[in-house]
Amino acid sequence: MKKILFTLIAIVLVVAAGLSWYVTRKPASPFDAVAAVATPSPDLIAKGKYIARAADCVACHSVPGGKPFAGGLKMGTPLGAIYTTNITPDPKTGIGKYTLADFDRAVRHGVAANGHRLYPAMPYPSYSKMSDADVRALYAYFTHEVAPAAVADKPSEIPSPWNIRWPIALWNLVFAPDTPYQPVKTQDAEWNRGAYLVQGPGHCGSCHTPRGAAFNEKAMDQGGKLYLSGALLDGWYAPSLRNDPNTGIGRWREADIYAFLKNGRNGHGVVFGSMLDAYNNSTQFLTDADLHAIAHYLKSLPGDPARDGKPWAYSATAVADLAPAKRSSVPGAQTFAAKCSFCHQPDGKGQSPWIPALAGSTSSLVPDAASQINIVLNGSGRVMANGMPDSYRMPPYRAQLSDKQVAQVLSFVRSAWGNRGGPVTAKAVADLRKKTDPASPQVIVLQMR
Repeated sequence: MKKILFTLIAIVLVVAAGLSWYVTRKPASPFDAVAAVATPSPDLIAKGKYIARAADCVACHSVPGGKPFAGGLKMGTPLGAIYTTNITPDPKTGIGKYTLADFDRAVRHGVAANGHRLYPAMPYPSYSKMSDADVRALYAYFTHEVAPAAVADKPSEIPSPWNIRWPIALWNLVFAPDTPYQPVKTQDAEWNRGAYLVQGPGHCGSCHTPRGAAFNEKAMDQGGKLYLSGALLDGWYAPSLRNDPNTGIGRWREADIYAFLKNGRNGHGVVFGSMLDAYNNSTQFLTDADLHAIAHYLKSLPGDPARDGKPWAYSATAVADLAPAKRSSVPGAQTFAAKCSFCHQPDGKGQSPWIPALAGSTSSLVPDAASQINIVLNGSGRVMANGMPDSYRMPPYRAQLSDKQVAQVLSFVRSAWGNRGGPVTAKAVADLRKKTDPASPQVIVLQMR
């Protein structure tokens, strides 16, 4: 009996030692033995700046009125709020003392220079697919072009013991890939370039892929049917980027995707919510070739008819409900006529491409109404194309409309013109009202040196 007990104790100790080694070790980097370059070439720095745009680093690691990349943006998680960190080359508060290998471990493995694990709100599971060459260029840009800012990081609001970070190492083992993107030999060069940008630096799956109980993305590439199939994140519903005609981009052509990423709008919609920041700070700065590659890749992703349902078809029945003699008897119709119809039109078709249609819009067809509730309550920020703000934006109505009125007008929109997103409850509006900032969204457009 004692022999069995000692054997079990020995096994436990060995497992514990192995676990301790694994969670405290620093992942290997291909740059561990690479000496720092004193003065990177202008071309390498320029390439790094482009990768930073593609990865949208500035939008997350900056706040309105703050210095670029100095951190401080509040991000919601299921366990509590966290704040993005200072990634300027300041030696005390930023990454000024990071070696190339340290930088690589943080970007592609989620491990800071001091060994602590980063929360996966930092999209390192996607960045792990970035190439060695792009990581090297990104490091050159951040250490030799970005201005240092002495801004201390804010502690997270995740309570103890949930703020213990070593279990993230085990999470990484199960859910985070750790190899760069490997081209698919059966696809052409444009498809592979698009796949690399979407899966890697673009980290589109971080918002558009549903997450599991462990906050893991349920798929990391086109091999999974749920990859980019739409997800709720921090008060916004990021729609499917697959060829779902109702809840995704099935009715879009490659040219429509290109226009949306290049101009912030197309005949189907206008950027808003989290995508507004991605457009203002990232996608409009990509080359035409890269934007076309992204569009080419996304249009290759099949939809799911079982999930998406029968394709939407326009119906004009709601136009009659908005007639003066009838609108008072249809819940939400009077509010729509007073607050929404001038811009979005009684037929729901909007004024393309400046004011999007509500008839057949993805937000009016997905079951989750979070995006519509959020934008009615808080409005939208300005689309900044080529440094110029647009002339149209959705105003906030949180001070003008009650929870019941918002619920009724959205229920009307989501059932009009052939839409079938489903009704909205006053409780759902009240809950999101509490969770969102009462101030109208500010546009984050920061100059990257």
